[in-house]
Amino acid sequence: MSGTWLQENLHQVVVADVRWYLDGRSGRAAYETGHIPGAVFLNLDEGLSAAPTRSGGRHPLPDPEVFAAALGAAGIADGCQVVAYDDAGGMVAGRLWWMLRSLGEPAAVLDGGLAAWPGPLSTAVPEPVRAHFTPRAWPPEPFVTIDEVDELRRNAGTVVLDARSAERYRGEPNAIDPRFGHVPGAVSAPCAANLRADGTLQSPAALREMYAELGVDGETGVVAYCGSGVSANLDLLALEVAGLGPGRLFVGSWSAWGTDEDRPVAAGPEPG
Repeated sequence: MSGTWLQENLHQVVVADVRWYLDGRSGRAAYETGHIPGAVFLNLDEGLSAAPTRSGGRHPLPDPEVFAAALGAAGIADGCQVVAYDDAGGMVAGRLWWMLRSLGEPAAVLDGGLAAWPGPLSTAVPEPVRAHFTPRAWPPEPFVTIDEVDELRRNAGTVVLDARSAERYRGEPNAIDPRFGHVPGAVSAPCAANLRADGTLQSPAALREMYAELGVDGETGVVAYCGSGVSANLDLLALEVAGLGPGRLFVGSWSAWGTDEDRPVAAGPEPG
């Protein structure tokens, strides 16, 4: 969704600011410094995730009641059109988009993030009218468990995408991952590669070409993972824009797989 469209239809949607930073900076502070007028703030670490666990990773799906309460408090009701944005090209906003879409709710991501907004920013924090969002169990179809990933990675009919940086995929030491490397059989698909220099998504044709080189042709099954089930959603969004979706999300991602010492790890530039 473009910034121009959003500006013209701002009062027809709920805009959600979901800025979050891996380095520990405060997304809420960034929101208060300046946001799209009328936007509400949703915290990835609270309403959009449960507490970290060894088996669930750093950002497990929240309890449906917790998610519903967070949305309701932000004025988001059943059937409400939500437009999510961040300042990272959709690498965080994609998480909210995927969660809502998995429940059959209308949702979109602002293409290009906050930088694509053509109007002035606001520091006024709105007081949304509390709404009712019905708690619903997370459906199994859009998500995969760690055991399913272990099976699907050996399946010639499924492509497993690793959305982390190429360096983390190769297994170069870093301060984030519990072990260094990737799920054996997974291919490197850095989420940042979906974006142009200005932070907007590449064209559908360019995305189709990029994913075709990774073995995604519209017929294969696709599973995406990243560090903790957040930025991988940008790969899933790109697949849909390219007409190759939908894929499925491994929510626990590497933060769950890498912590489980019984799971194998591959290193280097090849799937392994």
